[in-house]
Amino acid sequence: MCPRLFEIGGFGLPTYGILVAAAFLLGLHLAGKLAKRAGLDATLVTNLGVYIALAAIVGAKLFYFATRWDYYSADWDRLFSLSALQTGGVFYGGLLAALATAYFYTKANGLPWLTTADVFAPALAAGHAVGRLGCFAAGCCWGKPTDAPWGVMFTDPLARDLVGTPLGVHLHPTQLYESFGTALIGLFLYRRFGRTHAPGTILGWYLLLYSSFRFCVEFYRDHAARPWIFGDTLSATQMVAILLAVGGAALLIRNRGQAPRVAEQAG
Repeated sequence: MCPRLFEIGGFGLPTYGILVAAAFLLGLHLAGKLAKRAGLDATLVTNLGVYIALAAIVGAKLFYFATRWDYYSADWDRLFSLSALQTGGVFYGGLLAALATAYFYTKANGLPWLTTADVFAPALAAGHAVGRLGCFAAGCCWGKPTDAPWGVMFTDPLARDLVGTPLGVHLHPTQLYESFGTALIGLFLYRRFGRTHAPGTILGWYLLLYSSFRFCVEFYRDHAARPWIFGDTLSATQMVAILLAVGGAALLIRNRGQAPRVAEQAG
């Protein structure tokens, strides 16, 4: 764990921010590459990537604040504090905002919605894999205590002060679980993109695979690191995961009856 990459005087460069920036650049590069293979306007797709990133940041923050409404509404100064600014947010809030932004952008610019979404699915998974390394560095999104030999212990007081990470306790490295899982999903989607498929197939696989995986990982996340809505049964994130997994499965079932298009050209 390394919340700050380096610190000079009173200035510190957060590792989380660096890795999230790297994740964004990786995703944008991959989306542009796949857009050309799909015969889409790479400039429009790249611009969309920027809008999606901004929407995801806002959506993740809003979802985070909404799920912790009692905490922030008790003292509105907390909402405008430095700690609130430095919190990462909830991924699904960002994903929902990104999907909405992509839908309206594609309609306004004449891009085929499902084909464009297929382009971004592998890019999103790859970027997510890198971004979760940032979570691990910052100490956020931590797991439950464990005696497993691969458990990790956070020791930097800065992580505790910024995001509440428990120190000196062996925890499930749920950030690394997600990083590894989303990397595998991204690789699968990238390879599947090059095969014949109907529009929406890659998006469907992403929603089904990632949501199912995230649903399982949530059981190893610490209660304090996530909001619960049904006591100790399911988290808000798991409820969203169920809905998106169903949506992904519906897309795949729908596409089974459609003639696949010719596979994109390599390059």
